[in-house]
Amino acid sequence: MQREPGIRWPARLALTATAAPGDAIATRAHAEHDGPLRLLKTLYPEGPGVAHAVLVHPPGGLVGGDRLDVQLHVQPGAHLLATTPAATRYYRSVQGEAVQAVHARVAPGARLEWLPQETLAYRGCLGRNELRVQLQGQLIASELLALGLREAELPFDHGALLQHLEIEGLWLDRGWLRAEDRELLDGPCGLAGHRVLGTLMLAQAEPFALGLTERLLGDARSAIADSGLTAGATLLQGRLLLLRLLAHELEPATALIRRVRGRWRQQAWGLAPHEPRIWVT
Repeated sequence: MQREPGIRWPARLALTATAAPGDAIATRAHAEHDGPLRLLKTLYPEGPGVAHAVLVHPPGGLVGGDRLDVQLHVQPGAHLLATTPAATRYYRSVQGEAVQAVHARVAPGARLEWLPQETLAYRGCLGRNELRVQLQGQLIASELLALGLREAELPFDHGALLQHLEIEGLWLDRGWLRAEDRELLDGPCGLAGHRVLGTLMLAQAEPFALGLTERLLGDARSAIADSGLTAGATLLQGRLLLLRLLAHELEPATALIRRVRGRWRQQAWGLAPHEPRIWVT
């Protein structure tokens, strides 16, 4: 792997999920990697049709000059659930930008669940966090971002992170979160003093049935009301359901995202709200 100028510690993981026909469809995952980024293991707690892939970055965080590239390709008929055992941490930068870029292709008839643990932006970081999806099948994806470490009394008082979330041709959310932008971080039209941001998306290539979207939105809004968080759920272009939230702490935000993800998975896909085993180990 040729190192790009200015990149201190590059790492790349390419993960392909394929459907192996037989008595029942089985999903198989094949990974290739360069540098400290790899597929730790593939688990099948739901049976052979759904591959739970655990992705690890042994250094445990990113500093200026690091770059992680994750490429996910889910082929027709395959169902890949990809997650991580720990948070992605953007540490203080003293040498350039730290980047994590996830690019996914979901083929017709395929399903991808991209469910990483939270992203932590430390004081003084300079980072870029990207998720780009080419979607021809079905997708559930989440992103939880915490600015600073509130409990450790390490606020996000300097630093910047670019958040880029995109389903190509359908939806794009992109913007810099800069510590010096007090109007954005603390203003009533911005984060209003919250330091945890969450997004959950359910999307597919074809429009949802009208009755289904009503049930999905009802489930999300009921969970939001129970949580007490600042959050909302909406349908965009008939093909994308979004839940967005703001919180002061990670735990209630995580609980809401996981609860709604489970209900959406059950209603839209007819699958149990199964959580990856790595989340409780």
